[in-house]
Amino acid sequence: MIRFTRPFVTGQELAYLTEVLESPETSGNGTFARRCEALLQEELGGARVMMTPSCTHALELSALLLDVKPGDEVIVPTFTFTSTANAYVLYGAKPVFADIRDDTLNLDESALPGLITERTKAVVPVHYAGVGCEMTGIRSACGPDIAVVEDNAHGLFGKKCGRLLGTLGDMAALSFHDTKNFSAGEGGALVLNAPGLEERAEILREKGTNRTSFYRGEVDKYTWVDTGSSLLPSEFQMAVLLAQLEARDRIQGARRRIWERYHESLEDWAETRDCKTPHVPGGVQQSYHMFYLILPTAETQARFIAYMRNSGIATPFHYVPLHVSEQGRRFGGKPGMCPVAESIAPRLVRLPLFASLETGDQDRVIETILSFPA
Repeated sequence: MIRFTRPFVTGQELAYLTEVLESPETSGNGTFARRCEALLQEELGGARVMMTPSCTHALELSALLLDVKPGDEVIVPTFTFTSTANAYVLYGAKPVFADIRDDTLNLDESALPGLITERTKAVVPVHYAGVGCEMTGIRSACGPDIAVVEDNAHGLFGKKCGRLLGTLGDMAALSFHDTKNFSAGEGGALVLNAPGLEERAEILREKGTNRTSFYRGEVDKYTWVDTGSSLLPSEFQMAVLLAQLEARDRIQGARRRIWERYHESLEDWAETRDCKTPHVPGGVQQSYHMFYLILPTAETQARFIAYMRNSGIATPFHYVPLHVSEQGRRFGGKPGMCPVAESIAPRLVRLPLFASLETGDQDRVIETILSFPA
């Protein structure tokens, strides 16, 4: 079976893990975590980066920093993973579901004026497939009083109009899950772009204590000073991640070659079969996270997935729109609210894409798609 995704192994992970095993420090905020933070901060232009156990935890940390509480509303795209909403629901907010654009599948910024109310605390755009959202329109709709938190789980090192994704909002969450371009199995980070967030974020991440200040010698003892949670990743995670991040050019180069080959091989076929391939607008440098097809009908999607599976190739669908999910309906979601997402979700499939995908296996994927019966 040709898998849909597989974490890339650089060859340095084992050596770094051995260093951790031989070190007295294996818990959070250790040497490897700090090295990951320093690397990401340099790559992202100096914004403070705080490593977390997962992207979900990074989003939860953003909710704590925003003091999200019952009665608040947070606008999220309906076509996203549950964590985008859950992180704020956890602290009492109501998710407000926005439809997506039919070209990039990103949050439709034109929908925001009709969704924003006096209760809106934040908007959380997702850079779907690593293609940047229309952040200028999103920031304009939000104004100075509504926070913008980028869910950049897909888009690390992608750019929009020359600026790196993850540096365009007040905060941004990153993912290092094993399905992502760079993987620690699980892992995440919160990027703090707005000023004045760092000191409190350190406290919230350290169970509500000023322990980080204590380690820097700024106080003679640490104590409980605020609400907080346990949001530090272990050194084992960070050792693996550092090896991945140090190989970022190799990983991204491989993913780009695979993505571009899919595009070159399938663009004409897609046009003749009434299918769509990913749209990358001008001014966008994508992250090469995903290559998908949007098929003509839901019935075609079901046949395609079965056909590819019977040929030994995994081509999964993606999100069920949140507003029609069981939990989403509890927050007022109902069919018809987000027609673009409702149309696209049952027709989309994703193709195998990972840095170690062999040329022969990609040949087989492409040839099997080209032979799919109409």
